[in-house]
Amino acid sequence: QVQPVESGGGLVQAGGSLTLSCATSTRTFSNYVMAWFRQAPGKEREFVATIDWTGRIYAADSLKGRFTISRENAENTVYLQMNRLKPEDTAVYYCAAGPSLTPRVLDYDYWGQGTQVTVTS
Repeated sequence: QVQPVESGGGLVQAGGSLTLSCATSTRTFSNYVMAWFRQAPGKEREFVATIDWTGRIYAADSLKGRFTISRENAENTVYLQMNRLKPEDTAVYYCAAGPSLTPRVLDYDYWGQGTQVTVTS
């Protein structure tokens, strides 16, 4: 079982930065691809980025250059560094674990509760 727990969300002004963290309790962290998704009010859950054990990354084209995913395998933790934030980045950000590097929500088996990110103009 994997239980992702997100942290690091908050209120930030446009142009600012935030780093989200996702810690997991599993001893088999290396078995899982870890991903970040986000969901704004009234919108579908949106893929942000995903990373496997070796560090191979697949990220949403629209967010490349501002958002960076990384993982610390020794700490069973994945991060999302978000720079030059915009009001449209406001959303609940979710961490997820799954078996393969994919942008599809349905391919991830374990989800955290989410952390709110609010970007003010």
